[in-house]
Amino acid sequence: MAKKEKINPFKFTINDGEYAGEQYTLEATRATVKFAESKGFVVSDVGSFPVTQLPDLFFYLFRANHKNVARDKTDKILFDEFAPVPKEYITRWFELYAEPMTALIATEETEEEARKNVRVTVEM
Repeated sequence: MAKKEKINPFKFTINDGEYAGEQYTLEATRATVKFAESKGFVVSDVGSFPVTQLPDLFFYLFRANHKNVARDKTDKILFDEFAPVPKEYITRWFELYAEPMTALIATEETEEEARKNVRVTVEM
């Protein structure tokens, strides 16, 4: 089965202020998505409740590589360093969050290949 192309992480360095010089890499893993879901996070709610849900998404994307970064710090970075957030950044954050799910679930394009998976035998 052809592998889906990996989405590059979202990397940034803070240039000025309290956190100047700090570098971060945002991405999502199955573990980080599972953690977010266990806290009640629903990614589709970001569009309806952006003031509360966008900071949640931003925080959860930190967890893959920066588990010890506190929520108040991610909020401060989001509001002080990024706001207003360009749409292309938000789009990338959605893509990163969705990546673990899209690696697990076949799409229309990958459905036939998924059925040809030689590692399992299925009877229905």
